[in-house]
Amino acid sequence: MPPNVTIIPVDRLPEIADGDDLGRLIADACSAQQTPLADGDVVVVTQKIVSKAEGRVADLRGVEPSAQARDFALTWEKDARAVEVILREAVRVVRMEGGVLITETRHGFVCANSGVDASNVGRGGDYVVLLPVDPDASARRIRDTLRDATGADLAVIVSDTFGRPWREGALNVAIGCAGIEPLLDYRGDVDSDGRELRSTVIAVADELAAASELVMHKLHRVPVALVRGYPYEKSDSGIRPVIRERGKDLFR
Repeated sequence: MPPNVTIIPVDRLPEIADGDDLGRLIADACSAQQTPLADGDVVVVTQKIVSKAEGRVADLRGVEPSAQARDFALTWEKDARAVEVILREAVRVVRMEGGVLITETRHGFVCANSGVDASNVGRGGDYVVLLPVDPDASARRIRDTLRDATGADLAVIVSDTFGRPWREGALNVAIGCAGIEPLLDYRGDVDSDGRELRSTVIAVADELAAASELVMHKLHRVPVALVRGYPYEKSDSGIRPVIRERGKDLFR
């Protein structure tokens, strides 16, 4: 029988600030809304609040744009200071065209604007939020705190909103995880027709992150979701298995 999966919004969190203990706040919020954490749960936490808690917020007023940032900003009517932050967060510019900056981050993510985001910062228009320095480490810290606070053996996923090649619309993906194997490998299994599967590997962490957005919603200020009932495989591998090696990537 397929699993019966429930996704629960966690919406009793305060505005997050630098230094806040996210794990403790999440545990308290789950308890307050009478959905205490349990063994086997997956807690999906949006990157935005993780970055805020870790002080990954940049004040654009102190940024001096480079010539490259100024040129791009002038051509596409962008804020040169924000473009400079995007370039600093990138290890490589994949494409700069049509007002869109696609970069590769130090984490290995290929995404728009190095993940730099000006929405829901909570400090006005001169601030942007950057990706966590190490999203896997962020997930581990939150997981450790949740386990200490509740005793529950669970997993944590840090999610962010990414666009997709060839398809319109964005969805949430996992950029960090702890306690869960991010890929489900069906290779070697046999389908209902008796054929051996040779290439099917499912990005479970991404699927859980995407499903969680259904209750988070970009404008509802719900930064955490609790996924209950999914029988995931335990692992400490982090998100690295999901990132395709450059030698296997036909589009970089």
